[in-house]
Amino acid sequence: MSTAVVIEAPGEHRLVPHEPRPPEAGEALVRVHASGICGSDREVYQGNRPEGYVRYPLTPGHEWSGTVEAVGAGVPASLVGRKVVGEGFRNCQVCDRCHAGDTTLCTAGYEETGFTQPGAMAATLTLPARLLHVLPDDADLTAAALLEPAACIAAAALKANVRPGERVAVVGTGTLGMFAVQFLRAASPGELLVVGTRRDREELSRQFGATDFRTRDEEPGGGFDVVVETAGSADAARTAAALLRRGGRLVLTGIPAPGADGLDPTDLVVRQLEVHTVFGAPPDAWAHTCRVFAAGLLDPRPLVTHELPLAEFDRAIELVGSGDPKVGKVLLHP
Repeated sequence: MSTAVVIEAPGEHRLVPHEPRPPEAGEALVRVHASGICGSDREVYQGNRPEGYVRYPLTPGHEWSGTVEAVGAGVPASLVGRKVVGEGFRNCQVCDRCHAGDTTLCTAGYEETGFTQPGAMAATLTLPARLLHVLPDDADLTAAALLEPAACIAAAALKANVRPGERVAVVGTGTLGMFAVQFLRAASPGELLVVGTRRDREELSRQFGATDFRTRDEEPGGGFDVVVETAGSADAARTAAALLRRGGRLVLTGIPAPGADGLDPTDLVVRQLEVHTVFGAPPDAWAHTCRVFAAGLLDPRPLVTHELPLAEFDRAIELVGSGDPKVGKVLLHP
């Protein structure tokens, strides 16, 4: 029998029988291949996600890949059988931000797959077909399950607007940091530095295209044109800003704990730094991610360290929060 994970309330989950929901008009039914777990899923399970950004009971799973099994009225039948990934934000499509393409800034309120709407930790997922992005027929669906976090970093890369030959740095060596290295490398920078806390990430950083690696206690220098921060701490944001030349471009993707000391506004103004932030991924970032993935310039596979059955959701959550440097991306298979 098909199953799904349901988090009834913080700290309480169970495996339940799963019946596919037939797609209504404008929807598609996807057979899930894999669903990834990230820190946000752990927040949902522990009850640490801010009010309004989760709705219990809930089937989690916002990072996923799969194959379309059926479509509703108004959706092209040619979509059936195609490998896909999908956007999470359920934007309204009619507010001014949606019309501008900034769907993650939708003013109608927050709705997202795996947080306020049923997610992909189940055998199937039914969602609006407009959110799907089609992959090549020979795509590796296990690797593709990581395209959601990759799309968030694609949004950062697009805002960074790296030009060939520029000096570029990435602060953070987790999954997002390794994606940032790959996206930025594709823009042909003259130098690509990675700054992290763990020396054991140097080999993978260089494999993905870094030209230099430093730990935070080493002197990383400065004068960089662009720095992308992916670590999610106030310290990382300050480190990133310090690396920039005057007039440089900073993109922040991490979300520090509430109340953290931030960047010095005097420093930002005097050095005329250009600061961008990212929360989620709009459609153009998703499209960019799928193009880069299809072209072979984005390789998520080395980041996957654990693949478990859906029934081992509790173990997967423990792995993600273990702090073990050997734990990378954890995937669940229905």
